[in-house]
Amino acid sequence: MPGSAEPVIEMVDIVKIFPGIIANDGVCLEVRAGEIHALLGENGAGKSTLMSILFGLYESERGYIKIRGQEVKIRNPNDAVGLGIGMVHQHFKLVHNFTVTENIVLGLEPRSPWGNLDIRTAEGRVGALSRTYGLAVNPRDRIENITVGMQQRVEILKVLYRNADILIFDEPTSVLTPQEIDELLGILNRLRAEGKTILIITHKLKEIKAAADRCTVLRRGKSIGTVRVADTNEQDLAEMMVGRRVSFRPDKKPSVPGDQVLMIENLTVIGSKGVPALRDLSLEVRAGEVVGVAGVDGNGQSELVAVIAGLLPVKAGRIILNGRDITRESIRGRNETGMGLVPEDRYRHGLILDFRLDENLILKNYRRRPYSNSLGFLRFPSIIKHAEDLIAQFDIRAGNGPATTARSMSGGNQQKAIIAREIENSPALLVVAQPTRGLDVGAIEYIHRRILDERDKGRGILLISFELDEILGLCDRIAALSKGTIVGVLRAEEAEERRIGAMMAGIAPAEEGAGGAYG
Repeated sequence: MPGSAEPVIEMVDIVKIFPGIIANDGVCLEVRAGEIHALLGENGAGKSTLMSILFGLYESERGYIKIRGQEVKIRNPNDAVGLGIGMVHQHFKLVHNFTVTENIVLGLEPRSPWGNLDIRTAEGRVGALSRTYGLAVNPRDRIENITVGMQQRVEILKVLYRNADILIFDEPTSVLTPQEIDELLGILNRLRAEGKTILIITHKLKEIKAAADRCTVLRRGKSIGTVRVADTNEQDLAEMMVGRRVSFRPDKKPSVPGDQVLMIENLTVIGSKGVPALRDLSLEVRAGEVVGVAGVDGNGQSELVAVIAGLLPVKAGRIILNGRDITRESIRGRNETGMGLVPEDRYRHGLILDFRLDENLILKNYRRRPYSNSLGFLRFPSIIKHAEDLIAQFDIRAGNGPATTARSMSGGNQQKAIIAREIENSPALLVVAQPTRGLDVGAIEYIHRRILDERDKGRGILLISFELDEILGLCDRIAALSKGTIVGVLRAEEAEERRIGAMMAGIAPAEEGAGGAYG
């Protein structure tokens, strides 16, 4: 196994307490020099908190840290950088109207003899660093004009520019496409080959198996143990993470489709760049079935969700919900016609992050009794009781109960809150976009079960996901979306990865057995 037996990082008996929650409860972590070490745990297990202590963003109440055998005090990120520690954050810290070079050298800019920024020297250093580590970025590109994957490379270069040899990655694949994930794993292996020590905060078991040498598991703020990745499997890691056996493929009864709840007819939508994002798209969803939309990111999925939700105008075509034309209906009107929406971006469209949990749970119902009175004033006892009921029913873990701010909750619990709010209204149609993005296996299993429960109650479910395993595991029919149009629709029993992958690339299935109609 790569890496020295000597620990480069030792965190011993680390305790960190926030109001209402013990985030780290006597956690111990040992990382060897030159290894890729994964920190695995459910959302809210304390992984990011522990690494934030190592990087100086938080100070622990108890415990100590040794770097290269010496006990150290890390009071702020400058202390961490001075010790050769760098952190690539889950939410990038980039100035979007600056260039790649300006972002990388910010705070450590090379200067000319006259004190001005020596941009040519800076670009030369960035280019050389990029070539050394195979990161392939253009030093003159503006951040706002490059992909998310390229922005992540810029964050890595920021750390390397500051001579870090311990690199912390916080959920590094949560916003990347499958191709970008493969590229990142290659970059991590190159960094390790250059002698860097790498810590990855994650809950994605496949990526741990593909990249990590050892893995430390946290559960509810406590360290459960450290294992050699080569000596274990995904099922065992999942059980360590959640404390029970986990089903990776949900059990699913055969669907019994009923009446049509959604009909999209010949829909054309203009995207943000002024060209059609959806072209003559037609699709239907019936009660009691899950219809999945599979496709590579950027082929119109986001626009499809937005236009159904009422966030984008229709250029041509119709949207029929429960027999009513909602093509130009208001968002409130769509909700009242029987639509629920779990948006792909929970931070921008799913929650008001600075509102309390109980307030977020009534966003669609605050005007109704018992949450407001006849004069329009909110009735907080009813709002709090409602939140307490949903917290219990949907296992939402919120340190301060209904009063917890949405921003302070883990991603999995934020997603549970959104699903609770949408399901509670018993919509005829539930549109679910990227429902498990960034979530751990325990939360994924739970959300898959709730989606299938709603199907079995007779709801129509439209599922949009980039995770092909998720599509194959949940859906009764699968539509492949390529370049803004539906290439074909398959029944679940006909679907296989190779066939769907070809359709996602724009290759239509054979006309016979396409599975678009009901037999």
